[in-house]
Amino acid sequence: MTDLQGRLTLITGAATGIGRLLSFEVAQRGAVPVLWDLDEERLGAVVEELQRRCGTKARGYACDVSDREAVHDTAERVRAEAGDPDVVVNNAGVVSGARLLDLTDEQIRHTFEVNALALYWVTRAFLPAMVARNGGHIVTIASAAGLVGVAGQSDYAASKHAAVGFDESMRAELRRTAPGVITTVVCPYYIDTGMFEGARTRVPFLLPILRQGDVARKVAGAIEHDRRLLVMPPAIRLLPLLRILPPRQFDLLMDLLGVNVSMEHFVGHDGSA
Repeated sequence: MTDLQGRLTLITGAATGIGRLLSFEVAQRGAVPVLWDLDEERLGAVVEELQRRCGTKARGYACDVSDREAVHDTAERVRAEAGDPDVVVNNAGVVSGARLLDLTDEQIRHTFEVNALALYWVTRAFLPAMVARNGGHIVTIASAAGLVGVAGQSDYAASKHAAVGFDESMRAELRRTAPGVITTVVCPYYIDTGMFEGARTRVPFLLPILRQGDVARKVAGAIEHDRRLLVMPPAIRLLPLLRILPPRQFDLLMDLLGVNVSMEHFVGHDGSA
């Protein structure tokens, strides 16, 4: 169990969406939130609201997690001003929502810088202290798209596949070097944060659009209970089993479930997962 009482909990992409709601969830469980986001104004509003509603000594730091040097410098500030985090939640994420040939080079690069490379910069900034004390918790917010490719998500799905592989490899390493450091990877279907505005589901009884408040609560619970993997909804758990199908049959099944047309009406917005 990871007791969040008094634990310094760092969350990236914390000014909006899941990051914002998760900051309140962990604060209500007694954690001390340390919030990072690119949007300094929105982040400041979240910190003020946390202090007012939860009475916590929350801290906010403007940081572009895709910038390796910015992550290094901000991590140094956190250590000097608050200490070493006990929990790190890699939540910041972006989505382009375009087909491969409609993506710009810059969109592809940016997706991987935020969704994949930032995992390395942020985690490497704080993991050594966790390994040294053989205690801590690293959370990676991935996606169901990290388990299956989706039309209209060639950059996003690939970056989230990278996030899932990142967590699995780190988990395997830590089992030998620091078994007291826990990792959790989260793979949700579409969430109603607005990030995937316009995305649709053909079978809502199996693949519903998730409510962000429910997701934030489940992520906080997964941290407390040291869950290694959290997938939402439960039907997503069937994906590894379905992989035994030949590719043509697997693709037909994904088409039947509407997965590969789910992005046809995508609008989205700029922001974090």
